Amino acid sequence: MANILMTTVNAVVPIVLLILLGYVLKRIGFLTVDFIKVGNKLVFRVFLPCMLFVSVYDKMNSFSDIRWDVVLYSVIIICLIFALGVITAIATTKKKNRRGVILQCTFRSNFAIIGLTLVERLGGDAGLAGIVSAFTIPVFNVFSVIALSVFAEREDSACSTEPFKEGMETQIKPLKSKKKYIKDIVLNVIKNPLIIGVFAGLMCVAVREIQRACFGEAVFRLDNQLKFLYTVVKDLKIIATPLALIVLGGQFEFSAVRGMTKEIVVGTVWRIILAPLIGIGLAVILSKFTDLFVFGADVYPALIALFATPVAVSSAIMAGEMKSDEQLATQLVVWTSIGSIFTIFIIVFVLMNAGLLMV
Repeated sequence: MANILMTTVNAVVPIVLLILLGYVLKRIGFLTVDFIKVGNKLVFRVFLPCMLFVSVYDKMNSFSDIRWDVVLYSVIIICLIFALGVITAIATTKKKNRRGVILQCTFRSNFAIIGLTLVERLGGDAGLAGIVSAFTIPVFNVFSVIALSVFAEREDSACSTEPFKEGMETQIKPLKSKKKYIKDIVLNVIKNPLIIGVFAGLMCVAVREIQRACFGEAVFRLDNQLKFLYTVVKDLKIIATPLALIVLGGQFEFSAVRGMTKEIVVGTVWRIILAPLIGIGLAVILSKFTDLFVFGADVYPALIALFATPVAVSSAIMAGEMKSDEQLATQLVVWTSIGSIFTIFIIVFVLMNAGLLMV
């Protein structure tokens, strides 16, 4: 039991401590508001894409390594949680720019930063987790862009008025058509730096596969023939996690909790309690009572990382970039990170006792 506690503490507490460091540095005036704004953009547009690229490139050796049953299950459950999250977000708050943040919190876990580390510390298959991340992280980001775009407060959503020639009635003309609005969402998805990072990694894996088919082996590899470039990308990847968390801590305001307590509670409960109950609970039930999905002890660490980790750090950065409530998103990152220390411990303990997890 002590081993389980230390495993979860060592995986999650460093995240909280880095956020706390950012909070302290901002309070003593070491970090400025301008630095935090630039840091947000730098992390979102440069460091996190590099991290995702390296994760896919390193962990996915071949497309034949893909466990399609785990990938399919993961994507289906994310879609289910997204659908339930839409209902929750609309029912929870009337503030439109908070709905997208709550919705994002229900389905988007910190799989890239905390999850992959947690899998290794739980004795899971890091390769399997990397492959799952190659499919689920794009889904997370596509759904996040949709959620934040649909519920964001947009200036262009206003309507212009022109009087009719006959009478005093007013004609209301939307400034943006539905077709143009959908096009903007699609463009936001395509241009999202995190999606570009994962897609670039998948393209490199595809090139590797083509070389094997033509020459029997990969004669050209980024980490061999262009090692200097690969080293730079990998160094940028190393910066992503600590800088993202420190910048996030600099944005945290305890005073802001008072005006958004309900939203914080709802988002936190969804992320660290309801999402793991659905994602991991259904996996156990289906594996035990059906032949549809049968998962062993090698799969559950990846499912814990996918469904039980706190909301992604990049969710707050993305919320700020897309004109949603960044303060609420920041609060949710912090409180889900703190709460997940206890919930992950409970989940790991229960699965170990059930013989479904070997740490």
